Amino acid sequence: MTEVAVQSALGERLRAIRQLRRKTLKSVATAAGISESFLSQLERGRTNATIATLQRLSTALGIEVSDLFTSTAERPRVLRREAREFVAWGELGRKALLTPKPFHSLEVVVARFEPGGSTGDEPYTHGDSEELLIVVEGEVHVQLGTDVHELATGDSVHYQSSTPHRVSNPGDETAEVMFVISPPSY
Repeated sequence: MTEVAVQSALGERLRAIRQLRRKTLKSVATAAGISESFLSQLERGRTNATIATLQRLSTALGIEVSDLFTSTAERPRVLRREAREFVAWGELGRKALLTPKPFHSLEVVVARFEPGGSTGDEPYTHGDSEELLIVVEGEVHVQLGTDVHELATGDSVHYQSSTPHRVSNPGDETAEVMFVISPPSY
């Protein structure tokens, strides 16, 4: 691939990610400390950026720099249940990302909560995406604003991620839930 082709592909990918995140040229440029016109030229493949600039742009978009160079024609990826990489989350909770980064229009996270576990003491928000929570196993309480919903295996609830929300496990068994978020906001 020639340097011009790489520059053009990088610009197209940068623009696609920005648009899928519903961010304006101005907001991303301001967050990255560059001019709006420079970002526009970069997206059109008319200029190059330093690694430092790409790092600031990636931070502004909530991605890794390597995501800017990943091919959009990726092969399907199978992730086996036993291969999920869980990280600690909230209190007595763990979560794993099921969609590879950057999966532009959809993010799926699976979370497990031990008895008494939760996403934390306080409801939280992230972005302004559509979010669907599905109870895979067990029972959970989902707080949306001031309302609390009791959900069991197979139940789901749909809400905006900008709504303060909290998930807790009131049961005696481990609960597993899946969050489907569009566009990605974690």
